[in-house]
Amino acid sequence: MNGVIVIGAGQAAASFCAKFRALEHRTPLTIYGDEPEIPYQRPPLSKKYATGDMVRSQLYLRPETWYSDQNIKLKTSVKVTGIDRAKRVVHLSDGTTAQWSKLMIATGSKVRELPQSVTNNLSGLHYIRTLEDANQFGGVLKPGCRIVIVGGGYIGLEAAAVCAQKGMKVTLVEAGLRILQRVACRETSEWFKRLHSEEGVDIKEGVGLSHFEGRGGKLTRAVLNDQSVIDAEVAVVGIGILPNTELAEECGLAVENGIVVNGVCQTNDLDIYAAGDCAVTDYKGILTRLESVPNAIDQATVAGTHAATGAAPNYVAKPWFWSDQFDVKLQIAGLNRGYTSIVTRAGKTSRSIAHFYYHGETLLAIDAMNAPSVYMIGKRLLEAGKTILPEHAADVEFNLKSLM
Repeated sequence: MNGVIVIGAGQAAASFCAKFRALEHRTPLTIYGDEPEIPYQRPPLSKKYATGDMVRSQLYLRPETWYSDQNIKLKTSVKVTGIDRAKRVVHLSDGTTAQWSKLMIATGSKVRELPQSVTNNLSGLHYIRTLEDANQFGGVLKPGCRIVIVGGGYIGLEAAAVCAQKGMKVTLVEAGLRILQRVACRETSEWFKRLHSEEGVDIKEGVGLSHFEGRGGKLTRAVLNDQSVIDAEVAVVGIGILPNTELAEECGLAVENGIVVNGVCQTNDLDIYAAGDCAVTDYKGILTRLESVPNAIDQATVAGTHAATGAAPNYVAKPWFWSDQFDVKLQIAGLNRGYTSIVTRAGKTSRSIAHFYYHGETLLAIDAMNAPSVYMIGKRLLEAGKTILPEHAADVEFNLKSLM
C-alpha cells in the first residue's frame, strides 16, 4: 500500500500527522525532515532556549516514542530533493525514492540572507531559524559583548531584548524609516522604540547596513550606508523569511509567494496538500501567507482531516500572533491591512497599552501590549465578524466585555 508522505518536520508536519493518525490507523505515514532533530517548536529558539531557560527536550512537539507508538516513520537528516507527480514518488537525498498516495508539503520557510559582498564570510554572524542556529547564538550571549542587530522587525527586536537582558551592548539597525514599519502602525513602532531605549538598546532608523568588516576572518564592525561605523564582535541578521516553495515550483504546483491551496489545503494537484509558512490561502478575498504557529496548526489539522476522510470543513484563517520583549507580551489579533485610523486605549501602567486598527468604523486588528483581556475580547469579536466602536475602544471606563 502506498502511504502518505510528509515533507518537512516542523509544527505543520507534526499537527498533520497527529490529526491524520487519529482518524486513519492503517495507511503508512512517513515524515522526512532534513534536520537531525525530531519535530520541534521554533518560537523559543531565540528567546528561552538560547538563554538557557528552556532545555532541548522542552522544544520537542512530541516525545520521540510517540511517533513509533502511532506507527509513524520518522526519517531525520533526509532531504526530499524532488517530487514526481506522474509516478507518485519523491526523490531523496540518499539516492532512493519513496512511493506516495497522498503528499503533504510542510517545508516551512527559510531566512533571508545577506549577500557575500556584505558579510565577507566573517565569523560572528548569526541567523536564527534552526536548533543549531540557536545553539551557536546562545554561545555568544556574554555580558559586555558588543552586538549589532540588522533588522527592526519582531525577530530583530526579540533578539535585541534577549541580548540586552544578558548585559550585552546592543545596537539595532533598521533601514526603513522606523522599526516595525511593514507590520505595525507608527504608534506601536514608537512605543517599542521607547521600550528598547529604556532598556539600553540603541536603535538606528532610516540607515541600512553597507557591509561587515573584520580581522583574521572575525567580525569587528558594521559599516552603515551613511559611512558610520558600529564596533561589534557579534551580529544577528533578522530581515525576514521566505517560503520554501522550490519543490512545489519544480513539480508544477501553483505558487504565488507560497504554495496556493484551497479551503481544505489541497494544491492544484488534489493529492498534494500544503500548510504552514510555505502555503498561501484566501483571506478576505486576497491570497495571504500567515507566518504563525496557530496558522500552521489550524491548516495542518484541516489538511490531515481531509487526507484521512476525504472531507473537512474549509479552513478559515484567524490571524493572531505574539512577541515577547523584556517584560512585555505583545499579542496581535487580526490583520491591519488597509487600515485608515488608529485608536489608542491606555493601559494601567506605562508598559500596558492597546492600539486598535480601523477602516472607517470597522475594526481590523489589535496590538495589545501587556493587555491580555483587551486582546482576548478583541480577538473573539474579530473572529465573530463584530466590531468595537472607536469611541468605546478609546474609553478605558467602557467595559469591553459588555460587547461579548
